[in-house]
Amino acid sequence: MDFMPKKMLLHHLNTTELPCAFLLGLTKDKNDAVNSIKRHLLLRNLLSVTAMAAISNSMAPSPHQAFTSLNRLRSLSLSTSISTSLSLRPTVTIRNPHFRLSVSSSSISAQVPEKISPASFLDRIENGVLHFVKYQGLGNDFILVDNRNSTEPKITPDQAARLCDRNFGIGADGVIFPMPGTNGTDHTMRIFNSDGTEPEMCGNGVRCFARFITELENLHGNHSFTIHTGAGLIVPEIQEHGKVKVDMGEPILKASDVPTKLSANKDGAVVKSELNVDGVIWNVTCVSMGNPHCVTFGSKDNKDLEVDNLNLAEIGPKFEHHVVFPARTNTEFVQVHSHSHLKMRVWERGAGATLACGTGACATVVAAVLEGRAGRNCTVDLPGGPLEIEWREEDNHVCMTGPAEVVFYGSVSL
Repeated sequence: MDFMPKKMLLHHLNTTELPCAFLLGLTKDKNDAVNSIKRHLLLRNLLSVTAMAAISNSMAPSPHQAFTSLNRLRSLSLSTSISTSLSLRPTVTIRNPHFRLSVSSSSISAQVPEKISPASFLDRIENGVLHFVKYQGLGNDFILVDNRNSTEPKITPDQAARLCDRNFGIGADGVIFPMPGTNGTDHTMRIFNSDGTEPEMCGNGVRCFARFITELENLHGNHSFTIHTGAGLIVPEIQEHGKVKVDMGEPILKASDVPTKLSANKDGAVVKSELNVDGVIWNVTCVSMGNPHCVTFGSKDNKDLEVDNLNLAEIGPKFEHHVVFPARTNTEFVQVHSHSHLKMRVWERGAGATLACGTGACATVVAAVLEGRAGRNCTVDLPGGPLEIEWREEDNHVCMTGPAEVVFYGSVSL
């Protein structure tokens, strides 16, 4: 391009803030004008392609598909590090495990690393910046932060609550930290809820934790490892097709250990006991899977729940903060379809209504067996999808099987 017609230059001048001294008559050097327009066109093309790559990579379900967008970027005959002088007011940075784009008041640069891995992305150290991966298990979503080099979380409970905010933060049901193992375990898991409180553990979170570890440590095939949690030892097993089977251990049924102040009525446990919640008498069974659960299949006047008709936001908090639950409680509202098929909605302690709760699904099957409503192998339908739950008779352990998937990689300023 030797020269651009004055009419075309005027068009670009009207649509950008790039100086064009040539058009203003301040210089007769047409090269200044041409170079200015070239820089504008380069920026426009680069931003368009890179934005497409950012969106594609964040949504791509596999590394192969993610690299497709990168190849489009490389196809512009640009090097892996591009910079050109520009006059722009703001500073914008797009970060992605597959590339980084920065636009400042004086330059634009894009870097595409030769070797890309989640581990290398999360290993980068930048002051005031937290790198993370967002996972979801049946819609129960979590921010995963690589904390394997420290026994203290990288962020505070207040920061976690802000990051979990779905309007002003990243949006999640909690923040999970893989940490060094304790008492001979491979790893330790800690979690902050979306309100900043710390539960003993989380069933869906454990599956996301397990998938996160396989990414970080580049593990392949079926394998298992041990995790120390506030609820005790948890052993997840990575299976095919993205599913994770987790041995959740034995349910705790002794009333004082759940804990609940309701009187035990069956071998030290609270089974189908009456609970007055805001004037309505509910039949409840109390189970702990390392965290407390109150499971109900109906009230005294409505013995068979239609869970889709519940106003969960109204009734859930009344259960959670009921005086008979000194540590508060998670609450499961359950509808029985058959002896092996249950439908459940959950109000989670510290998180509210969520699309899934792994420990809640486990507690639901235990409660259903204790009340004679279902067998030991059940499919539990949650708003986010089904979980397979088995309460094994031979060792009293409860096993949960379900998916866990990456949503996106990201970085956030703290």
